[in-house]
Amino acid sequence: MKPAIIDIRGIGPAAARVLAEHHIDSVDALVRSSIAQITAIPGFSEVRAANVIAEAADLLAASGITQSADESDKQHDKKDKKKKKKKGKGKGKDKDKSKGKGKKKGKK
Repeated sequence: MKPAIIDIRGIGPAAARVLAEHHIDSVDALVRSSIAQITAIPGFSEVRAANVIAEAADLLAASGITQSADESDKQHDKKDKKKKKKKGKGKGKDKDKSKGKGKKKGKK
């Protein structure tokens, strides 16, 4: 049995309706969509689009439905891109920690 679009983690009934309004009404259709196509839909950021596309691909794989080699490569590229984005998000790691730690000026 084919999985339903609301079986995808991150897609509830409201999001499924919005996707259907944009002609994405199946898990397969979502997997074939690009991040740019999904981000054009209200309520879908680049991160959410990448996540739901990857979740859709995982759901198809778990259900035994295979994708073509091109679609599989597309999914791996998206996951790699997402990992690279997360790596660069270190907050304050490169800050100059020596600020304010010099000799105090004052009376000798």
